[in-house]
Amino acid sequence: MTTTMTPPSAATRPRPEVPGPSLARLTGVELRKLADTRAGLWLLIAIGLIAAVIVTVQLFVLDDADQTFREFFAPSLLPVGLLLPVLGILSITGEWSQRTALTTFALVPRRERVVVAKLAAMVLAALASLAVSLAVAAAGTLIARSTGGAGTWNFEWQMVTHAAVFQLANVLMGAAFGLLLLNTPLAIVAYLLLPAVWTILSSLISALRGPARWLDTSVTMEPLMGPEVTAGQWGRMAVSLLVWLVVPLVAGLVRTLRREVS
Repeated sequence: MTTTMTPPSAATRPRPEVPGPSLARLTGVELRKLADTRAGLWLLIAIGLIAAVIVTVQLFVLDDADQTFREFFAPSLLPVGLLLPVLGILSITGEWSQRTALTTFALVPRRERVVVAKLAAMVLAALASLAVSLAVAAAGTLIARSTGGAGTWNFEWQMVTHAAVFQLANVLMGAAFGLLLLNTPLAIVAYLLLPAVWTILSSLISALRGPARWLDTSVTMEPLMGPEVTAGQWGRMAVSLLVWLVVPLVAGLVRTLRREVS
């Protein structure tokens, strides 16, 4: 008895696996998404404008001796650091509020890769904002020198590292709240309100002042505005970021991975 083998038809032949997009490509896509919405675009524009406006105002209000690179650079960090978390929240919650999550997770089924790409895009945006602050501070220093101000470049370059930590922590805290709540208005209100309430309570209740030295990010991250941060200050900062960044980030990642997309 003989048997004949028939080749498998095209319908039954296994299809080769198509590799998904690389993490670098996903990060590039997420960077483009930052400016795709009107809110995201205007936030990016506002970050640059605020840094420029602060330096411009300082040229008129600071004494000539105080018009230095350091004095132009440091004040721009706080308002920019306030807007960066909102950008992080919009990047995360936009998938759900604009109902693009179904398309995104259909194209990239492994949701954790999308989240990592979004976080990487946020890190790059924070570093870009730091470059903007440095650039406008340099421009202000040059203008000050040409208009009779001190225009000195005396600057502790450790402050650049501290500023990078400050901006990265802020934007990642915003992304963590976005992942946890997956709702744009709720995440923005919670991010802005909860730390403010904690600061107010710790200032009114003496029993909370001790824990506030470890848990209030407005206190623990304040040394980053200067050139030196002690080991104890780094430790208190790490504890506060564990509470306000790591815990919501991990919980939000678990929720994002498990939430049903409809």
